[in-house]
Amino acid sequence: MVDERDATANVAAREVESSTRPSISRRLFYWWALLTAALLLVILGAPAILLSLLTRRNLVYRVAVRGGRIWLRLIGVKVHVKGSENLAPDKTYVLISNHRSYLDPPALLTSIKKRLGFIAKKELLRVPVLGQGMMYVNAVAIDRGRSASAIQRMQAATERLHSGVSFVVFAEGTRARVGELLPFKKGGFYMAIQAGMSIAPVAIKNTDRLMGKGTSEAGPGTIEITILPPVETEGFSTEEDVEHLIEKVRAMIKSELGVKSVPPVVAEG
Repeated sequence: MVDERDATANVAAREVESSTRPSISRRLFYWWALLTAALLLVILGAPAILLSLLTRRNLVYRVAVRGGRIWLRLIGVKVHVKGSENLAPDKTYVLISNHRSYLDPPALLTSIKKRLGFIAKKELLRVPVLGQGMMYVNAVAIDRGRSASAIQRMQAATERLHSGVSFVVFAEGTRARVGELLPFKKGGFYMAIQAGMSIAPVAIKNTDRLMGKGTSEAGPGTIEITILPPVETEGFSTEEDVEHLIEKVRAMIKSELGVKSVPPVVAEG
C-alpha cells in the first residue's frame, strides 16, 4: 500500500516537473520571434527612416503599423479587441494599460483605431533602427532616473495629445511577470489631467503566456485586448485626487484581468 502511494506521488511529481519544464519548441519559437522582429526592423524600418529623412515625408508610422501586422502574422499571433465602441472617433485619450510582453505595443498599434503614441523607456533609444524610428512614431522616451527630464518629456507628450495623438502609457513602468499586475506610476495620470483628456483603461490578456517576461519561451495564440469605459479627469487636482484616480483605473484593469491585488497600488514616480 505504501509502495502504491509512493509510486502515485512520484508520478504526480514527474507530471508537475514536466508541465513546468521549459519546452524546447517554445524556446526555439522565442528566438524565431526575436529574429523575425529584427529582420523586419532592418528590411522595412531602416528604408522607411531613410526615405523620411530624404523626402521629409513621414512614412515610418504607416510602415510600423504594417510591420507590426506582418510580425504578428509570422509568429501566429492574432489580436481580438473588445470594447472599441468605448472610444469616440473624434476624441483623444490617454490609454492606461497593463504590460507583460514585447507583444503588447504591436498588438495595440495594429488594432486600436486611433493615431497612437507611446511613452517608452529611454533604453529603447539604444536599439538599432528602433531607437532612430521612435521619433517618427510619436514615441516619447522617458528617463525615469532624472525627474526634471521625465517631466519635460511628459509635457511634450501632453502637447501631442492636443494635436490628436492618443498616448498609450504602460502604467507599471516595466513588463510584469506572468499573471502579475504591478503598482501603477503616476506620470500618465498627471499627463491626462494636465491635458484635460479622458483615460481609457486597457486590459491586455494572454501576452504573458504567448511571450512572457523571464520565460524565454513563445508560441502562437490569440491576444485579447479589452478597452474599458473611459474615466473622466475633469476636476482632479490634488495629490489625493490622483491617487483615487489611479486606484479606480487599476481596479478596473485588475478586475478584467482577474488577478489578485498587489500592494501598494501606487508606485513612486
